[in-house]
Amino acid sequence: MKKALKTKENEFQKRFQKHYDELKWLYCELYQNQMWAFEDLCRNLENWYKDRKASLKALDRTREQNPQWYKKNDLLGMLMYVNAFAGTLKGVEEKLDYIQECNVNYLHLMPLLSSPKGRSDGGYAVADFRSVQEELGTMEDLEELAEKCHEKQISVCLDFVMNHTSEDHEWAKRALAGEKEYQDRYFFYDTYDIPAQYERTVPQVFPTTAPGNFTWRDDVKKFVMTTFYPYQWDLDYRNPVVFNEMVYNMLYLTNKGIDIIRLDAVPYIWKELGTQCRNLRQVHTIVRMMRMICEIVCPGVILLGEVVMEPEKVVPYFGTVEKPECHMLYNVTTMATTWHTVATRDVRLLKRQMDIVNGLPKDYVFLNYLRCHDDIGWGLDYPWLRNFAIEEVPHKKYLSDFFTGQFPGSFARGELYNSDPTSGDARLCGTTASLCGIEKAGFEEDAEASWRGVNLDLMLHTYMLTQSGIPVLYSGDEIGQVNDYTYHEDPDKWEDSRYLHRGDFRWDLEKYRSEEGTVQQRMFDTLTQLEEIRAKYNVFSCESTVYTVDTWDDSILGIIRVNGDEKLVALFNFSEYDKVAWINEEDGMYQDLISGREMEARGVQIPAYGYYWLMRKNGK
Repeated sequence: MKKALKTKENEFQKRFQKHYDELKWLYCELYQNQMWAFEDLCRNLENWYKDRKASLKALDRTREQNPQWYKKNDLLGMLMYVNAFAGTLKGVEEKLDYIQECNVNYLHLMPLLSSPKGRSDGGYAVADFRSVQEELGTMEDLEELAEKCHEKQISVCLDFVMNHTSEDHEWAKRALAGEKEYQDRYFFYDTYDIPAQYERTVPQVFPTTAPGNFTWRDDVKKFVMTTFYPYQWDLDYRNPVVFNEMVYNMLYLTNKGIDIIRLDAVPYIWKELGTQCRNLRQVHTIVRMMRMICEIVCPGVILLGEVVMEPEKVVPYFGTVEKPECHMLYNVTTMATTWHTVATRDVRLLKRQMDIVNGLPKDYVFLNYLRCHDDIGWGLDYPWLRNFAIEEVPHKKYLSDFFTGQFPGSFARGELYNSDPTSGDARLCGTTASLCGIEKAGFEEDAEASWRGVNLDLMLHTYMLTQSGIPVLYSGDEIGQVNDYTYHEDPDKWEDSRYLHRGDFRWDLEKYRSEEGTVQQRMFDTLTQLEEIRAKYNVFSCESTVYTVDTWDDSILGIIRVNGDEKLVALFNFSEYDKVAWINEEDGMYQDLISGREMEARGVQIPAYGYYWLMRKNGK
C-alpha cells in the first residue's frame, strides 16, 4: 500500500521530467530565456496537479493506460447550447437520461463562461474564465454536471477562448484604467502607424459586420487590436504572462472535470508584423507546449483544435507522431464539400476530399459533423473545380441561391451570414432539416416531399457516421428540428443570422419520437439504429483501412472500410432519382446492416437519396 501511495506521489515528477527538456527549450526560445516566467509556470503546474481531485486523477491513469480511448467506434458526440437545450446547467443534468438515449457519450457544451449580454459573440467574448454566466448557473453546477456525466461514461467538452478576452474582462478594465502591465497583455498603440502596417497584410475576418483589425478607444486615446469584433480584444502571447495565465485558466477548467478542451480560433493567437497573423510557427510552439502541460497535469484531457481553414493548413495542427499537438481537429472541408454535393448532386469533389483525408496517418482524428453552431463557409477546392469549368464567384452564388431557396426548384431554406456581394463570399446558416427540405415540405403540407427530405437528412447522417473519426450531432438534428426565425424579434440577436439554427430545443416536438410515422420518430429511431450498428462493428474504428470506390455514376458515392475480416461497402445516392451503383466487389454475398437485406455488391440499385451499409457475409 505504501509503495502504491509513493508511486502516485511521484506521478507528477515522472510526467514532468518526461517533458521538461522540450518544454524548457520551446519556452525559452519563444520567450527569449525569461527564466522567471518559466519557473513560475513549473511551480504552478505542480500546484494544479495537487489540486486535481482524486477521481480525476484516477480517470487520468485509466486513460494513460488506454491512450486510444477517444479513437474507438463507440464514441458519439452532441453539441448544444445549455440555455437552448435545458435552460441551465442543472437542467442539462436533469436531461442526461435523454442524452444517453441518444447514445451520446461526448457532450460539447457551447461557451458558458461569463460574458456581457449583447456583446458576447455567442459567449466567445469571455469576461471571466473562472465563472459561469449567471443565468446558466454556477461553476459548482458545472463541476457537478461533469461528475454526473462521468458517472454515466459521458465526456464533457468546453470551449477555451484563448485568442482574446471581452472588453469587460478584469485585464481589459485595468488596461483602460491606464495600468501599463495590463495594456501589455493586449495590443495597444498610441497612433495608427503600426496598426496601419498590420492592416496591409492581415485579412479581415468579418469585413461587412466588423471591418478592420483595430478599434479606437477614445477613453484611453489608443488603438487596440480586435481581429473579430470591437468588444473582443486580442491577447498578446508575446508576453509570457499571458501564456502562463491562460494556461492556468485552462487547468482551472480541467480541474472542474472538463475532458476535452476546444481551442477556439487557435491559428490567430500569434501576431507578427508583415504577416497575415495566421498559422505562424509560434502558434504551433504554443499548442505543443499546451499538449505537454496537459500530459503533465491532466493526461486524461484531450485538445480539440478549431482550425477552420483549407486542409493543408489544418493538418499541421496535429503536429507529428513524435511531437503531437492537437489530439483532434474539425473535418471542416469535408463538411462544406458535403453540402456542395447536396446542391450539385455531383460527388466527385467529395470523393477527392475523402481520398485526401483517408490518405492521412490513422493517428489523425477528425471530428465529423453536418451542422454545428456556426455558419457554413464555402472553402472548397476551386482550383480543382476549374477542371470542370466551375468558377469560384458564380459557384458560390449558386450555392447561396440554392440553400436560401432562391434557385428554381430548391428545397432548402437557409439564410446568409456576412454576405459580401463584391467577392461573392457569403456564409450559410440553417439546420440540417431545413437545408434538406423538411421545413419547406412541412410548410407546404407536402407529405411526399417531407419523406424525401427525411431520406436526404438520414442519408447525410449515415454518410457522416461512415467517416473515420468522431461523429458529432447538433442538438435537435436527432428529431429533425427546423430553423427558428424568432431571433428576428430579439434586438440582441437579429443582426446575427447564425441564431437561425441556434434556437431552443423543441421539447414539444421531441415527444413525437414515440409516435409512429412522424418525422421525429423516423429520424430518432433510424439514427439510433445507425449509431448502435456503428458501435458494434470494428470496421467503423479509426484503425480501419478506408478508401473510395468508383460507382460510374457521379451522383453516387462509394466507400469501402476494411478491418480484419470485416469489410463494409457503403453507398450513398445524392440524387433525387433512383440509380445504379456500378460496383463489382466479387467476394461473395453482402448483407445491408440497416435493412437486413442480402445482395451482391455488384450493380446495386439504390433509390433516390438512398444509402446502404453492405457488410460482407463472412465478416463478423
